[in-house]
Amino acid sequence: MAWGIALAAWSQGGPQLLHPMFQDHAVLQRDRPIAVYGDAAPGAAVTVSLGTAKTEARAGSDGRWRATLPAMSAGGPYTLTATANGESRSATDVLVGDVFVCAGQSNMAFAQRQADGAAEDARTAADAQIRHLTVPADASVTPRQTFARNVRWVIAAPDTVGNFSAACYYFARELKKTLNVPIGLVNASYGGARLRTFMSDAALGTVAIDTDALDMLALYRTDPAAATRRWGAQWESAFEKGRPRDGRPWLPAYDDGSWTTAPAALGAWALWHGTNPDGFIGQMWMRTSVTLMAEQAAKTDASLDLGSVNQEDETWVNGSYLGASSFARRTQYAIAPGALKAGTNTVVTNVYCGWRDCGMRGAAADRAIRFGDGTSVPIAGPWKYQEVPDGWIGPQLPWGPVHGITLDHNGMILPLGPYTLRGAVWYQGESDVNYAASYSRALLAMMKEWRRQFGDPDLPFLLVQLPGYGPAPAQPAAAPWADLREAQRQTALADPRTALAVTLDIGDPANLHPTNKREVGRRLAIAARHLIYGDRIATSGPVAAGATRQGANVVVSFGDVTGALTLRAGESKAFELCGPAAPKPPQGAEAGATQASCRWADARVEGSSIVLGGARGATRVRYAWGGSAATPLTDASGLPAGPFEMPIR
Repeated sequence: MAWGIALAAWSQGGPQLLHPMFQDHAVLQRDRPIAVYGDAAPGAAVTVSLGTAKTEARAGSDGRWRATLPAMSAGGPYTLTATANGESRSATDVLVGDVFVCAGQSNMAFAQRQADGAAEDARTAADAQIRHLTVPADASVTPRQTFARNVRWVIAAPDTVGNFSAACYYFARELKKTLNVPIGLVNASYGGARLRTFMSDAALGTVAIDTDALDMLALYRTDPAAATRRWGAQWESAFEKGRPRDGRPWLPAYDDGSWTTAPAALGAWALWHGTNPDGFIGQMWMRTSVTLMAEQAAKTDASLDLGSVNQEDETWVNGSYLGASSFARRTQYAIAPGALKAGTNTVVTNVYCGWRDCGMRGAAADRAIRFGDGTSVPIAGPWKYQEVPDGWIGPQLPWGPVHGITLDHNGMILPLGPYTLRGAVWYQGESDVNYAASYSRALLAMMKEWRRQFGDPDLPFLLVQLPGYGPAPAQPAAAPWADLREAQRQTALADPRTALAVTLDIGDPANLHPTNKREVGRRLAIAARHLIYGDRIATSGPVAAGATRQGANVVVSFGDVTGALTLRAGESKAFELCGPAAPKPPQGAEAGATQASCRWADARVEGSSIVLGGARGATRVRYAWGGSAATPLTDASGLPAGPFEMPIR
């Protein structure tokens, strides 16, 4: 039986009787029918056995087959064998237990060896019942049937656990304190990736998100050159619409007299001002010129070499769009005949970056106009630059490996096939902080799609809420990270098979990748025990249930309170009261337009509620709203109440 849609050919040496998920040391899901699948000759009869269990299947016309073994209780080790047309393939030392897919961006990819206490934890990591499979990072333009490179199941041991996903490993280690069964971890994460790249074309289409990008990607699959031309025109149009007063900086006649001259060595923008290399998120224009002789300009085999540009760029020569790159090791573009001219030629690039080391990197000699005969003309500068104001962010390249659409779904999620799971752990959102308005809708659609692929309409999802990052708010202010956390909270409210692990209090204001992954894993295990295993414990700390007006006060009630509420002294600036909502801004944080109405509120505990004074004119209440906001509200569990924004009823 086939699954998914028309897919690319197998890797790992060609078609395999057993899909690569089924290898030595694999963990299969207990207590439910087990999907087993692979590839054989079209129409071939396939026999599958696991221990004493046996079943049969027949390959379809495309050669793909799928069988279902009966549910088994936790145990092993077993040998899993598939036989067809006299060929037999086996996986040995197979356990039956609980299997979790752990997905997201860099905080999920973050290795155990990088975490706090890694060396100490590794010394005691020998546990043959915890096993980890890393899906190769593969942003594929087209859907794939299996992985881009070899995969293997690895047993937790002092010399192996360092390469495990830290959050995923500590989750399993903590869970095993109360759950004595084997645990399999499938790590499918890609650093920097947006949510939309973990969704298929169809899933994005159902929620009407990025429809233009979907059309562009479809064209790119068949005609990359036409897609690039169309993308350039669309990007220019988006900039003119979004920044109508800024003109067209890519044209040679544009007046860049007010722009700043960049340091000759270029490099990370943030370092130009002596700040942290993580210090910029947004778009930057950069312009320079290069002088060519008439015979050079007349050559028809010219290309522009910008060296290494981080992260994404849109690039022009003399106002002619050349193309875009995303996370490319080397940024090079062919120049169409006639685009160059004798004398001064204007080179313009617009660079988007969402984390660190943003800008043009590498040696100055890497930047040049090059010709087919091996000659070149250096781009010696000087370069001038201008940040795009107001945090404007342009469209991001649909086929870019990190900020694009569907690519990680195609190359990392779909290749898992219909593997039987116990749950999914999702740790992502940092790259979507400027897209909070559509995040919950997209995440719900992704969860629905994954449940369909893995054959479980009730597949539980454990969400890691974004950790603290950036400054603590001195005054109530717009906070894109807080907007994204609220979108994650709304997702958990909308889906009863979802639980949220709050991590705001264990972030790092100066580090996008906080190292306390041991506590992240512990909180995920608590959420799993409640949601998946039915333990009578709270999912997290106190959970805001509603806000009502009582005279001059607002009362915020909380559920899931363990013992009594506690509001730490000296951290009063956590609750905010906000007035009537203003119209939404055209882009970015939804709350950004209403900041003038928000103010700190005095708070006191009354039973399982918080009473806020001075509520005249307030329509909303917010808590722990900011990059690294304080979280003073807790209970006897020691876990913090999570951030929230809600209307006053």
